[in-house]
Amino acid sequence: MTAIAMPEPDAHVIARRVEIVKALQAIVPGEGVIHEETQMRPYETDALTAYCQMPLIVVLPETVEQVSAILKYCHENDVKVVPRGAGTSLSGGALPLADGVLMSMMKFNQVLDIDFDNRAVVVQPGVTNLGITRAVEHEGFYYAPDPSSQIACSIGGNIAENSGGVHCLKYGLTTNNVLGLEMVLMTGEVIRLGGKHLDSEGYDLLGLMTGSEGLLGVVTEVTVRILQKPETARALLIGFPSSEDGGRCVADIIGAGIIPGGMEMMDKLAIDAAEDFANAGYPRDVDALLIVELDGPEAEVDHLLERVVEIANANNASHLRTSETEEERLTFWAGRKAAFPAVGRISPDYLCMDGTIPRRELPKVLAGMRDLSEKHGLRVANVFHAGDGNLHPLILYDANKPGELDAAEAFGADILRLCVEVGGVLTGEHGVGIEKRDLMTDMFSEDDLKQQQRVKCAFDEKHLLNPGKVFPVLHRCAELGKMHVHKGQLPFPDIPRF
Repeated sequence: MTAIAMPEPDAHVIARRVEIVKALQAIVPGEGVIHEETQMRPYETDALTAYCQMPLIVVLPETVEQVSAILKYCHENDVKVVPRGAGTSLSGGALPLADGVLMSMMKFNQVLDIDFDNRAVVVQPGVTNLGITRAVEHEGFYYAPDPSSQIACSIGGNIAENSGGVHCLKYGLTTNNVLGLEMVLMTGEVIRLGGKHLDSEGYDLLGLMTGSEGLLGVVTEVTVRILQKPETARALLIGFPSSEDGGRCVADIIGAGIIPGGMEMMDKLAIDAAEDFANAGYPRDVDALLIVELDGPEAEVDHLLERVVEIANANNASHLRTSETEEERLTFWAGRKAAFPAVGRISPDYLCMDGTIPRRELPKVLAGMRDLSEKHGLRVANVFHAGDGNLHPLILYDANKPGELDAAEAFGADILRLCVEVGGVLTGEHGVGIEKRDLMTDMFSEDDLKQQQRVKCAFDEKHLLNPGKVFPVLHRCAELGKMHVHKGQLPFPDIPRF
């Protein structure tokens, strides 16, 4: 795969770049500024690998003071900045700009404070999601949100995208587990939101920042809530002859007042791929597989297991297996956690989509995706957080075949439009980024989008922080303030695709 060739920069652009490099080197000495093309190459894309763009410069600050000085300089000199964590974003949220500085926060990788009495941990944004649990598990605690990329993704990136995971049904998304933030505004100002206390007075700016996709500020410290591990946790593998049966079972479990610790669903293509990859003991003679985990006191778990089995049998379950040991429970989850890399073994490329629907619409949407698969001539493997209706269809394609990437993107757009049509939303945890940017008008009116951009303007009136993401049309702040409709569009740089 090759990137589209970009025109050579003119002398003015070269001179300005040299000026910016010198200014940033004065702020971050040593090897903290990367400007050679070969050294910047690892930063040209994030996990949405169909798109690539070399950044103007990469800077790796190590202190809050350096972050503040970098942003202040860029603000005063109209230089765009793209914050980046581990680069696992699946929506292009960390994609660089050709005329912007890429700020990597991965040197902020320390656990700063563990407070078991207040059940809180203070970490820097480059600490991995799983790293938080590793830091506290010796005392029987853990951090609940657990995205599939938790071994690699950073907590700062989790804040940006409001990441979830397989246990978000019962324990919530990132926004439900973050207590406080330290962040730096585009002007270089350092502010704090929340803390170890459970709630804050005034506007919920902490909630506003979580899921803001790097458009409002750069996070430099995070305080998260930790939980004690439940007394008992057991998982059920439930196989069904059809995805529709599995979808109805999900709705019936929730309708019965049962809130599992996790409830995940996979279709036939994903089941076979995951089993070949992880050997998790999944049945191959079913068209849909539901993993239901129940946790809490042992007596409660045993009672709820019986009720879930009854509900599953009422929905034509053809396979039932309950974990008998902790090792077996983890093995059940190992296949689900490995589903994305597993699908990579059966297709040269795939697009991982992310949309959320009301649970009752699962059968309808799954049937709709089958029709769309035939329409676009591409296979789709379905893996999703069934309990909260967060779908992750994996659209299989071959980028080396002309037109297949375009077909995959059209397929994905149709899936997301279907999610909105049944009362859902464009994203559950991957964010909008550039992937869903041009679909925002399918969900929001122009007034809706302008109101959201007024929030952006309150934090970043020059549109320098991660511009080109989320909003399909960028209105100037002055005109938004006057309630005028801006008919033009600020230029977004062209983003080459592989």
